[in-house]
Parts: sequence; C-alpha cells; structure tokens
Amino acid sequence: MRWAWLVVSLLPAACRSHRAAPPAVSAPAWLLERAGQEAELAAQSKAFHDFRFTDRREASGITFENRIVDDAGKLYKKVHYDHGTGLCAADVDGDGLPDLYFVTQLGSNELWKNLGGGRFANITDQAGLRMPDAVAVGCSFADIDNDGDPDLFVTTVRHGNRLFENLGGGKFRDITAQAGVGYVGHSSGAVFFDYDGDGLLDLFVTNVGVYTTDTKGPGGYYVGLDDAFHGHTHRDRAEASILYRNLGGNRFKDVTREVGLVDRSWSGDATVIDVNDDGFPDLYILDMQGENHLWLNESGTHFRDVTRTYFPKTPWGAMGVKVFDFDGDGRLDLFLTDMHSDMWANIPPGDWAAEASKADSSQAPADFFPGGKDRFIFGNALFANRGGGRFEEVSDAAGVETYWPWGPSVDDLNADGWDDIFVAAGMNFPHRYGINSVLLNEAGRHFLPSEFLLGVEPRPNGDTAQVWFTLDCGGADRGNLFCTACSESGAALGCRRDAAGRLTVMGSLGTRAAVLLDLDGDGGLDIVTNEFNGRPQVLFSDLAQRRRVNFLKVRLRGTRSNREGLGAEVTVVLPDGRRILKVCDGKSGYLSESDLPLYFGLGDARRAAALEVRWPSGRRQMVAGPVQAGGTVDVVEP
Repeated sequence: MRWAWLVVSLLPAACRSHRAAPPAVSAPAWLLERAGQEAELAAQSKAFHDFRFTDRREASGITFENRIVDDAGKLYKKVHYDHGTGLCAADVDGDGLPDLYFVTQLGSNELWKNLGGGRFANITDQAGLRMPDAVAVGCSFADIDNDGDPDLFVTTVRHGNRLFENLGGGKFRDITAQAGVGYVGHSSGAVFFDYDGDGLLDLFVTNVGVYTTDTKGPGGYYVGLDDAFHGHTHRDRAEASILYRNLGGNRFKDVTREVGLVDRSWSGDATVIDVNDDGFPDLYILDMQGENHLWLNESGTHFRDVTRTYFPKTPWGAMGVKVFDFDGDGRLDLFLTDMHSDMWANIPPGDWAAEASKADSSQAPADFFPGGKDRFIFGNALFANRGGGRFEEVSDAAGVETYWPWGPSVDDLNADGWDDIFVAAGMNFPHRYGINSVLLNEAGRHFLPSEFLLGVEPRPNGDTAQVWFTLDCGGADRGNLFCTACSESGAALGCRRDAAGRLTVMGSLGTRAAVLLDLDGDGGLDIVTNEFNGRPQVLFSDLAQRRRVNFLKVRLRGTRSNREGLGAEVTVVLPDGRRILKVCDGKSGYLSESDLPLYFGLGDARRAAALEVRWPSGRRQMVAGPVQAGGTVDVVEP
C-alpha cells in the first residue's frame, strides 16, 4: 500500500488572502486556490451562502484535548488506532441547553455543560463520568429506561464498554455490570434502536476485528499488530458485532445469534434504515475493508442478510453513514463516506479534480480483495431511494465525493429547507493536510462545495499542522524509526532538530467527528468537532445575524414507543405544500449518536401548515397548524 508522507506544502505559508477567506489569513496557496474556485461556483448557485462560521473555542472555555496512543504517534504503525474517537451531544441536566461529551484514547473523556451565551464548564467529575486512559472510541446518548433523561454508552478498545445511567440533573452512575453490556474487545460505533417494537431501546455495538497484541504500551493501550491493516484477510481475527435486547430494569441480553444477526464485517459503525417500509427498523452495517451488509428485520424476531438485493455494490472502505431525504421526494436516502479507498491514492495537494473523483484501486495490495473487486465502489456513495426497494447510486452526479472522509453530519445549515452535509476529514500524521467539507444542498439537485465560502476552511491563521510528537534522538529514543527518517528527509516530514538532538515532528490537523446543533439558541446551527490528537473546533454560525431564520425544533415524547421517539419519521408540511422529511435516529458524524431535537429550516415560510409523525409503534399522528416558526414543538404520542 502506498502511504502519502507529509510534504513541505503541509506547513503554513504566507499567501495573499482570497476574498472568500477571513481577513489577514495566511494559508498554503493550494488552499486559497480552492477558495477562489468555490467563489466562482457560488456565483452561479441559488443556495444561500452569505454567512460564516467562526471558531470560538477559546471564548467557550472548552479546554478538552484529544490525546492519542503511541501507535498513532511516535511509534506510528498502520493500525486502526488512527481512526480516532467520537463526540456526542445531549441536554444531560434538563435545562434546555445541549451539553457536549468528548471522547479520547488517553486522558479522560469529558462532559462539558452548556452555560448559555457560548460558554461551557467541565462537569466530568461532578457527573461521575471520568474514564482515565480507557482508550475510548465511540459514544451514544439514549434514554434506555424511558425516564425522560439521556443515558450514556461508551465503547473502548479492550478496556470494556461502559453504560452510565442518568440519575437526573446531569449525575450518572455506572451500571455496566448489572446491564450486562461490558464486552471487552475492539469495539467502535454503537446504535440504539427498538428492533422488536416493545417500546424499549435495544443496542447494537459494532466491533472492528482483532488488530492488537497482548503487549501493553504507555497509558495501558494494547500495542497494534504489525499487519493490522491486513486483518480483514484473516478470518480468525473477525470479531462479530453484538445486538443487545433491552429487557427493562436496566438489563440487556445478547441476542445476536438468537435473531440470526451474526455480522463479522470489519466494522466501525452502522445505522438504522427501514428499507422495505414495513415499520420494522433494518440495520445497515459498514465494513471499512470489505462489503457492507444490510440486515432485514423480519417482524422483530429475526434478521436476514439481503445486501445484494438492495445494494449490488457498496463502498469498499466505508467509515460513516447517514440516512436522510436529500432530494425532498419523501423517501429516505443513504449517504456513505469511504475513507480507506483513498489511502492508496497519493493525490498531491491542489489536485481538486482528483479529490472529487473515485479512487484508483490499482495501487492497493491484491490480497485486500479476496473475492475480487466487482462488488465495490471505491469512494463515497449516495444511494437515492427510487421507491419499491430500488436504490440508485448518484454520488458523482450530486457532487458528494470527498477525500479522506470520516463521518458525515447532516442538517440544514442555511435553514432553507434542504439538508446540507458536513464531512469530517483528514488522515493526520504522516499524511498531508486534507480539508473538512461543507456541501450545501441545491434544492435536491446537487451539492455546492462551501467550506471556504463559510469560513470552515482555511482554519484560523491558515494552520494545517501542529506538533505531533517529540523525540530525544540522542538519548532514550535513539533507535526510533523517525530519528533516522528525519535525518534523511527532515524537510519532507516536517521535522525540526535542535543542537541537543531533540526532535520535533509535525503532523497535519484532522477532524474525526462532528455534531451540528444550535449551541447558543439563536436559531442557526453551529458545528462542534472532535479533532484527532488536538483541541476541538467550536464553530459558531452568524446565520441569524445575517438574515431572519425561520425554523422549527421538534422534540418527540413516545408513550407506546420509546420515550425519545428514536426511529420516528417526522414530516413538516410548508404552506406551499412542500414536505420536509426527517428521521429521528440520533446519528451525527462518525462514532457518534446524540439526543437532540430535530431541526427543520423553513426557508422563507414563517410557519408550518402541519406536522406529521410516524411513530416507531406504527401509529401516525397529525399536528394541525399553523405552527409558528422560531421555537420548539413538543409532540407527545397519543
């Protein structure tokens, strides 16, 4: 496999600022060139883009820093630790403001309380959520006991998954042992959904596969196998994902084999989608190095693999997934991001045409594809739902191919009534910088690349790199690979050596997960990220200061269905008859599931004519209008 090493252009260079970038920004010329291209495309687009995001992390008070294991740093190897960690949001204390939960490998995950006005406070210890050096991966907020507050599940790499019950007021207690969900393995994403329709949220945990040895490194992580990236070719390293049935009373039962859902994909995440519209949620499971799998839910008692009936081809290196109605036809589509197919495509910085194209798989090791390549798409996929169980792959026509993507977060960033996409991206050390993407929905026909237009790129001060690690090459780290590599190719690797032999090695910045939400209550959606080996971005939108924002937030409360209505489909009907469909699934980015109200941008409409809800119980409910824009509507299941 060809791995793209850091290049000199990764480091910030003084360049003249383009009008699409913030004033007085220095950034590499190839980034500013892209800003110019986006400005030209935007001039021909009707999608509203006259607003900006500004990173206000320092003002927010958030000091969380994502910390990595040595296998992703100074002992770098091609192992799945560099896939990073998630980020989740929920109102944990019932004060009406969304709080943030950041996940890390070393150090501790942290819960940050929203104080209002863009300020946050670290309440990790008060909440009872400190997890020192747990090598955590993903997080999910969900109300497992239907008591009205979000509980928390966290996955780890061989440190035991953890379930915390919310006791109210933002206080949690660890109930992992009694719940029976403390699996110890190579876990990743976690999805809550009610597969059997009993009104209790069940839990699906994806497991990657065995990619570590039994040797421990600093911080207590398990050192990765030298051939970890060939793990999917070793059947004995497969690690089946787990379906837990919620029995009530904070107890779960592993029913994976009982219901026939034994999926041995090299999996990092999954999502729920009702592909045959029978009211029972099906599971789409990603395989980051192989064929994805669609498992059909047969009346809540059994699952059957029907992948090729619906999806004859799937992305080979899938990382992230989101179900949403991108084209406004009232049917739920499926968007997948494929990062691993880009790992052998060493695209030089500034070749934007190549970044927007599917990857050339000829550079990949032949044994990566034991069954051949015929069933694979080597890049992102957007499956448009054409009805009757037929999906059409339209990613290239829609303009949603990106480079080095992790997970997509989807919501209406400009509040025009069409859902947009934020794609977290970048491979960090030892690769060059890759941009995060913002794709504005042009009325369901195409997506407009807008990250530079909106101030998401370039990053503040044009930064593309940071110190990744340091070495004492004259002493304790004398035999480290990078001491030699930096001596031979120091400039290309971004290395700096001082007179005493101490070495500083740079690495590119990169995002792993993101959540889109209204942090400050002004009606515009903001963006919060979890950066790999770095501090988050807290990107506040000024949309509400640029124009009137017409929106509705919809909070569900199930009675026969689960309390938070996970699995419900909600449609807002506008006065002109246009219908906006959203599914309440909690998905927002890679390795993340949040408990947030559904957000509907209404465009120029100042009210909705009606709301319609299809509850997980199968019950349909109409909320007659008019419903005035600008607030939260609480819908209680009859």
